Amino acid sequence: MNLFVIDIGGSTIKYATWDGEQLDAKKSLPTPNSWKAMKEQFIAEIKSSTLEFSGVAISSPGSVDTQAGIIYGLSAIDYIHRFEIKKELEQLFGLPVSIQNDANCAALAEVWKGHAAEVANSAFLIIGSGVGGAIVLDRKLYAGPHLFGGEFGYMILNEKCQTFSELVSPVNLAKNYSIEKADGKSYDAVHVFDAVQEELAKKYVDQFYGNLAIGAYNVLVSLDVDRLLIGGGISRRPGVVERLRNEIDALLETKRAQDQTAEIMSCKYLADANLIGAVYQFMTDFS
Repeated sequence: MNLFVIDIGGSTIKYATWDGEQLDAKKSLPTPNSWKAMKEQFIAEIKSSTLEFSGVAISSPGSVDTQAGIIYGLSAIDYIHRFEIKKELEQLFGLPVSIQNDANCAALAEVWKGHAAEVANSAFLIIGSGVGGAIVLDRKLYAGPHLFGGEFGYMILNEKCQTFSELVSPVNLAKNYSIEKADGKSYDAVHVFDAVQEELAKKYVDQFYGNLAIGAYNVLVSLDVDRLLIGGGISRRPGVVERLRNEIDALLETKRAQDQTAEIMSCKYLADANLIGAVYQFMTDFS
């Protein structure tokens, strides 16, 4: 079964094909600025392939109602929300279409073929421009009746009502660092983490880990899962999981919750996680 696979992101859209065993023909293009332009890009890309497809599997930001085929919630792409997008895309492609939230797709990839394959209950923190998440109970996604299951980024972590996403966002970290450094340059998060020996960079990196640990602690003591998996670009950095484990252990000891001993791991799949999870969602929907 050949599938055309799409991962819609705020700045780029990833495309790939699935031949029943693996992804192929991967490429990325800038995210268009309108729904009309996005549909035109979709059609141009699927027509550029010589394969005959059985369906289209899509990963998307936002709170996706997989049954109704509507994307609720918020995302950086406001024009994909609150209409029957799945139905419209099925008419556009003339093929069956599945659509699932991007963090949920990352979780599905791990449950199917990754680091959550051998556990029943797991939680995911996917750190991108903010914090996405997912809950898997008895190896099934739990979205909840209002599609907020796993939306850990909305958690309020301090008296200023700042959310987990706001406090752990690498984008915000880099922005605040650049403002305080005040040398006329705009730095990215990679620079800040690489410059951790510098006092100012260390301050922001320490804040990042402290806030990440508090959010992760809340997830662990609330859900009591077997394993917590960390995804997104930050999870590729050496030592991230180890430091997070140490910070969480300190919180658990302080609050006398040491019996919470869930494993903490990075996700197996990084750049391709959403694409692989989208394939699994399609197979689940149309099996």
